[in-house]
Amino acid sequence: MVDIELRVNGQAERASVPAGMTLLEFLRDRLALTGAKEGCGIGECGACTVLLDGRPVTACLVLAVEADGLDVRTIEGEATDGELSALQRAFVDAGAVQCGFCTPGMIMSARALLLRSPHPTDEEIVEAIAGNLCRCTGYEAILAAIRAASEEGGEL
Repeated sequence: MVDIELRVNGQAERASVPAGMTLLEFLRDRLALTGAKEGCGIGECGACTVLLDGRPVTACLVLAVEADGLDVRTIEGEATDGELSALQRAFVDAGAVQCGFCTPGMIMSARALLLRSPHPTDEEIVEAIAGNLCRCTGYEAILAAIRAASEEGGEL
């Protein structure tokens, strides 16, 4: 067992975890943050994407011990006081949420992009979500949602 300390959605967390526990397992099983999904378990689908110190990572490939001392942001950290973030609202308004399985990871990848480039080009958007697979939308609604959120500006 390894002792870790990290911040998850702004909240300090301390835990003793097995050395081989993934960040995804820690978030889902220990903290009951089930927004990040395990789709493939090998980092191919992006359903488990979270932000680790502001950069998108597939939580199924990151060990919980690797997050020691770092800041983790999950989809649960997007909403404030029960209100969707502007980015989440853009996904809803654009019809970019269908089955919903990929949505948390897609939004977290989009969040990372908008943090580093508030007004991205279409090419930057496509590149940012390239690691996130969606089997329902055909991606056009997702691209439109990210474009709309970037045009809204302000607090995303």
